[in-house]
Amino acid sequence: MNKKLWLGFVVVFVVVSVLDFIINMYLMAGVYQETKALWRPEAEMKLWLIYVCEAFFAFFFTLIFAKGYEGKGWMEGIRYGLYTSLLINVPSAYMTYATQPVPYALALEWFLYGTVKFLVVGVLLALIYGTKGAAAPLKAPASAGAAA
Repeated sequence: MNKKLWLGFVVVFVVVSVLDFIINMYLMAGVYQETKALWRPEAEMKLWLIYVCEAFFAFFFTLIFAKGYEGKGWMEGIRYGLYTSLLINVPSAYMTYATQPVPYALALEWFLYGTVKFLVVGVLLALIYGTKGAAAPLKAPASAGAAA
């Protein structure tokens, strides 16, 4: 495994953790407060498990990107973020809505905020990996001085 994979993993983990905090503690705080009877009391929450899951997600999100990397720039990150959001966020949000007494607005927000999060980290990975075929810095041939 190369340095870009590990850098990508760390960046995705940190950004996902920060975005999840902002989304869940601020942007969605109202809907969580309205539905607090559905959630564990704060004292019983297993917050450490959230970070384990975020690390697991970050590693495999990055690994799958690296395996399919085409080097097409930031739009590749947009495409990857959108595809993975549709794969993960649609079923997660809407199967939860179908099986648990959560309001539709909550499922929709999970999907929409999740999609934004996936788009952001997809673009970051594309920027970390760069564009294939980009001009590399020119180096003088090793024997340039001897040939003259």
